[in-house]
Amino acid sequence: MTQTVDSVLLPGHDVPLGRWTTVRRLLPHRERRMIGAWCFVDHFGPDDVTGRPGMQIPPHPHTGLQTVTWLVDGIIEHRDSLGSHQLIAPGQLNLMTSGHGIAHSEFTPPDHPDAMHGLQLWLALPDGARDGPAGFEHHAALPSVQDGPVTVTVVIGRLGDLRSPATAHTPLVGAELVTETAARHTLTLEPGFEHGILVMSGSATIAGTALETGSLLYLGARTSVTVETGGAARLFLLGGEPFDAPLVMWWNFVGRTHEEIVRAREQWMAGERFGAVSGCEAGPLPAPELPTVRLKARDRHGNTY
Repeated sequence: MTQTVDSVLLPGHDVPLGRWTTVRRLLPHRERRMIGAWCFVDHFGPDDVTGRPGMQIPPHPHTGLQTVTWLVDGIIEHRDSLGSHQLIAPGQLNLMTSGHGIAHSEFTPPDHPDAMHGLQLWLALPDGARDGPAGFEHHAALPSVQDGPVTVTVVIGRLGDLRSPATAHTPLVGAELVTETAARHTLTLEPGFEHGILVMSGSATIAGTALETGSLLYLGARTSVTVETGGAARLFLLGGEPFDAPLVMWWNFVGRTHEEIVRAREQWMAGERFGAVSGCEAGPLPAPELPTVRLKARDRHGNTY
């Protein structure tokens, strides 16, 4: 497979989330821990959930991150410990900021469409925001532009003249590209960012590399990239300023040290810090046992500290 000098293909691996949902995890990856502040990428579907419950994720905690939920098909019901209760449909954004700590649940309602397809992504918060207040935003409309055969929607951050209303704590971009026909399109990119492109459906040749559904290509820093599709395709662009702070990522927590993670786990299990998710009938998800070795901080290249 042909690749540009600074591009890296990041194949995903399947991870079960509960009994009913399996996701394709693309970040973190041993070849590339992060793309900008993007530190976690799960791609789920497209799945036929006819007669099945779909996503069933009980209340669980988060620290040090933002969750970005983006749907192509289906519907998900979000509840959190701030009291937020929000259904998300395709083309809408749910953005949850954990700050010092938050808990939430995600369930497919009993009366749901037959298909489920989307992304669950995390953004690492910088030091100025990671211990700040929690927050939740729902954006039903986002800026988009038709550029020839390609529709570009900016979900968060900025791409060219389009800027999302969603709150971002570091310079970044998350954008969806959709074409219903064969297309050749050149994207102008922010030169100070590193970027990656995920193929959500269809296939594409990006920077000379042929990609199938579920593939993520890390592009490094460049000022433009050419995307070619042979037919209908849906892609997602991730990018941002390189995130230089080493992170400890374990379970649902993003921190800076082993001690932070230990403390967050203890507080979750003790019913402290994160609050309760009202209106959710499912009990809180217990944290797994910590490993017997010390958790190490890693930078975006995977180097340990």
